[in-house]
Amino acid sequence: MENGPAIFAGAAFTLFGAGLLVWTGLRVMHRAPVAHGVSPATAATLATLFGALSLALGVWCFGRV
Repeated sequence: MENGPAIFAGAAFTLFGAGLLVWTGLRVMHRAPVAHGVSPATAATLATLFGALSLALGVWCFGRV
């Protein structure tokens, strides 16, 4: 019964983290702004950091199953 929420949370965090990393990578590759009104280096760094953290949290949730 406890596996259901862990699987859902793991899937949500993993999909969000992977999507954010892919989106950030494509934006940086095309030299498009990652966030408007923010330094490009700061925006790309923070987006990559939060994408990696979300992906790691998703993997941790799957590890708890």
